[in-house]
Amino acid sequence: MSRAFDAIVIGGGHNGLVAAAGLARAGRAVCVLERRDEIGGMAAEGAFSDGTPKPRMAHLLYNLSPAVLADLDHDRKALFETRALPTVCLDPEGGHVVVAEGRPHFADGAPHPEAGPYHALVSRLARFGAILARLAEAPPPQLAQGMTDLQGLRRLGTLGALGWDFRRIGRDEAREFLRIVLSNAHDVILDEIADGPLAGALAADAVRGAWAGPRSPGTVFSLMYRYARGGGAALPMGGMGAFCAGLAARARVLGAEIRTGAEAAAVLVEGDRVRGVRLADGSEIAAGCVLVAAGPMTAMRLAGPAQFDIEAVRRLRALRAKGTVAKVNLRLRDLPEMPGLTAGQMAGRLVLAPSVARVERAFDPVKYGEMSEDPVIEAVIPSLTDPSAAPKGGHVLSAIVQYVPHAPRGGWTQAGRDRLLATTLAALDRVAPGLSDRVAEAEVLTTADIEALTGAPGGHWHHAEMSLDQLLAVRPVNGLARYRFGPAGYYLCGAGAHPGGDVMGSAGRNAAAVALADGVAA
Repeated sequence: MSRAFDAIVIGGGHNGLVAAAGLARAGRAVCVLERRDEIGGMAAEGAFSDGTPKPRMAHLLYNLSPAVLADLDHDRKALFETRALPTVCLDPEGGHVVVAEGRPHFADGAPHPEAGPYHALVSRLARFGAILARLAEAPPPQLAQGMTDLQGLRRLGTLGALGWDFRRIGRDEAREFLRIVLSNAHDVILDEIADGPLAGALAADAVRGAWAGPRSPGTVFSLMYRYARGGGAALPMGGMGAFCAGLAARARVLGAEIRTGAEAAAVLVEGDRVRGVRLADGSEIAAGCVLVAAGPMTAMRLAGPAQFDIEAVRRLRALRAKGTVAKVNLRLRDLPEMPGLTAGQMAGRLVLAPSVARVERAFDPVKYGEMSEDPVIEAVIPSLTDPSAAPKGGHVLSAIVQYVPHAPRGGWTQAGRDRLLATTLAALDRVAPGLSDRVAEAEVLTTADIEALTGAPGGHWHHAEMSLDQLLAVRPVNGLARYRFGPAGYYLCGAGAHPGGDVMGSAGRNAAAVALADGVAA
């Protein structure tokens, strides 16, 4: 067995890197194992055949936790630099809407008639989301464990602070929170504003990455989560790879060792306690603490189902993780025209969701294993903001395409991939005529490809559905919701743990804090 570490982190995505940095900052000897040759997980960079970089999957930063940045003990700008992007609600009829700092106007500068109601709605969602954000910075409260120890008092303190936040918003707002929190995005949005591109973009944000439509219960909760820290999107300069490189560099400075091309084959357990990791090459690394940033089922398989009770295994096997989001990356010979938008406006976050009704209709086919012919798309052209995104000229367009089934009828064939690309280009051509003629190279990643590349169960961007029965104290499942995962010294630190997906880093930070509090990483 090779050198012993205090802790091993399996998975070099952003949560794994954050967990490693937190443990190293506390003076622990930490090793990160990443099976691929590059770090980043879903935030990893790739390259087209001519060397032009591309954001393979994730392309924007949402909800990055300020607590994570504070724990890194470093100036954020020294780690990575970002640019805030306005949202551009695309309208195939030409009535594009630009939203900056929660205030919409038409792309031609004309005031939007529903600017007031829209701003009031998103401001309310942001206030409610800020309450939920407090829950994201710690393990979910669990009163049943008692309040006699220090951790119990901390749980009580979190609940008390949450109650104070709730009290401060006032009685009327508290009632509104309780009225809508479990509701569906369709009703809440259309109660305030008329259907159209502005409402459609909100609906798209409520279901991003989910196996759900705007009419699905609980989608307002998801929308609140998206607005937990204001709802803004940021483009990392140098791409998502630069963001992950900044996290990795800080983890190394703090003392963590990061190994790529190192695949964990099994977590070694003796006497119901973790003792290390066996790699795919047969070598072993000793450690009394292992954190896994992969999906919950992968974490269970690594340690072996025998290390979990029957009910836990049953619940994990029943975990819902049906990915519905594919990724299409395009290298363009030159910049397409989007009638009604300037080049500066095209540099924003482009959301093609013409109405709430069309988002709901786009969800219908995926229920039956079919691809939507009218997909919901979030796209960015990073080369308009960051010259390093297209150093050889031309432009790059990165598109997140929803709704796409994980397992279509007959499986993913080349014909199916070609159809996905053609459907995406046809949708983009409706707002950027001739865009498809400018494509020099395309990459199509289906949900099955995403699962194969990253290990994300079902190709789900959040490792598990962000539904009400898979959140907070039951994420990923009841009994395994506070990062401790079966054997002593074993922890789940990826998006399948609380508080879930998006590039927050909170799951990694919280899991590392629990490991340190348990003392098993000492």
